[in-house]
Amino acid sequence: MTSIIRITREFSFEMAHALLNHDGPCRNVHGHSYRLFVTVSGKPVHARNNPGNGMVMDFDDLKEIVRKEIISVFDHSLIISKYYDEEKKMLLRGMFDNLILADYQPTCENLIADFAERIKKQLPPGIKLHSLKLYETANSYAEWFASDNE
Repeated sequence: MTSIIRITREFSFEMAHALLNHDGPCRNVHGHSYRLFVTVSGKPVHARNNPGNGMVMDFDDLKEIVRKEIISVFDHSLIISKYYDEEKKMLLRGMFDNLILADYQPTCENLIADFAERIKKQLPPGIKLHSLKLYETANSYAEWFASDNE
């Protein structure tokens, strides 16, 4: 019998955001050192001649997916809602080279849901995204579980 196994890889990146219409200090541009934990599940390969023998997925393959879909897009960026007024968006475009206009409020909760969709689309057959954990600060994080979103 082949067991379903979960593997996890940790990633880190720097990103700034500002929350539109927020009533606290997070309405101002500020940054975080994010830590992202990506857990996938699947059955390990059992074929002696296969380079992935014994693996659910090569950690380097998972790293490449997350690097392409998340890190290369969001690292050292400023993300704001696309619903900011045009004057503010123009000002921020002039100040920041890597400005992302999201169609959502860029909270930790919404970011992790976006990340889940981006990663799921890139996983090979037989591999499922199990969960994500996104730390915004050392003691604050959001979690996403596939079982909650089916």
